[in-house]
Amino acid sequence: MDATATSPFSDPLGAHSEGDLRPAAVLAQRAKQRRQMLDLAGLSYVIDAGVLLIYAAAGTVPAIVGAALAGCGLATVTLFLVLSEFGFADRFRDHYCVLPQSTINLVILLGFAYFVPQVGVLFLCSLFIVYGFSALRSTPRQTVIAWSLMAVGVGALLLLSERPISLPMATPLERFATMLVFVLALGRCMFIGVVSSALRERLYRRGVELKATYKRIEELAELDELTGASNRRCIMRMLDDEILRARRTAMPLTIALIDLDWFKRINDLYGHPTGDEVLRTFAITIFANIRNVDRFGRYGGEEFLLVLPETTQDSAQPTLDRLRRIVADLDWSAFSQGMTVTMSVGIASWCNNETPEALLARADDALYEAKADGRNRVALSRPAPGAAPDRAAARAHELRV
Repeated sequence: MDATATSPFSDPLGAHSEGDLRPAAVLAQRAKQRRQMLDLAGLSYVIDAGVLLIYAAAGTVPAIVGAALAGCGLATVTLFLVLSEFGFADRFRDHYCVLPQSTINLVILLGFAYFVPQVGVLFLCSLFIVYGFSALRSTPRQTVIAWSLMAVGVGALLLLSERPISLPMATPLERFATMLVFVLALGRCMFIGVVSSALRERLYRRGVELKATYKRIEELAELDELTGASNRRCIMRMLDDEILRARRTAMPLTIALIDLDWFKRINDLYGHPTGDEVLRTFAITIFANIRNVDRFGRYGGEEFLLVLPETTQDSAQPTLDRLRRIVADLDWSAFSQGMTVTMSVGIASWCNNETPEALLARADDALYEAKADGRNRVALSRPAPGAAPDRAAARAHELRV
């Protein structure tokens, strides 16, 4: 069994995102978190009451003081627990009621420090616990208000009254009880630190998970769901980027529009599921036989776009002809007896100042020629009117030399 699933403080501050839960589950999660925090507050009052009983045994304070503190603290906890369990707390933006709880606890502890000053150090130490827990959930505005109230209250107790706030040390039992005051107060402060550290760690892990999720969403948004190739929007963005790079570096750039021959006939004869498998197999085959710098995406339907950076039209032709032969030589009969799949290709190289649309139009014209000439072939486009592609080709030649 997972230990974190059974621990009552496994998620003390609700590190899980409420956006992952349905509304009813969100309310249940909130109630559980509030219950855990109120349990800790009640336990803290019981601990202080136990120390007061030791002081009572030493004759420092009456025995009723411990019972009174426990009664006031547990009554406060019960009040906020009722508000939580019946859903009243969920009506407020601060469903933890941080400011009301810290204010009531401040009044209780300062009141006891005033009326029982002979053990006033215990109540003042307990203020650290109250405000430590409050800080875990308070906003900057709530923190300022709570601190201001605390400063006014403590200032009034120490400056405006003449109550002798004492640190009992007269007898061994008093010394022991005073030692417990500090040891238990420091222990609870350390526990708050552990809770805070756990929160930071959970938030960090949650942030890492969210970044990975967002990255995956972005990847999925750029991929064609059927073939796994880049979708049209993504491949067009890649083409724009490569054109900008070619313009900046004077390197050649070539694209190829690829169309599967008679694909509609494949769908009609063998069914659309088989057609989908053909598209997936074709995309995988192309991916396996192009360079890492090449960009491949589904342009639409059975038409694909291959972007070849630093490649001239002449050098792209044997590459595309090799891909054409690989596709034609695949054993397509594994999908259905007698099936053959071929592709037609139109190649165009980018010319200076040519727009992506114009480049694609020339590649599309070349693709049309390949189909008109009988399909299962590669056709080269004509240069754009008035364009000067020689600069890129000359640059590529210089690099080869």
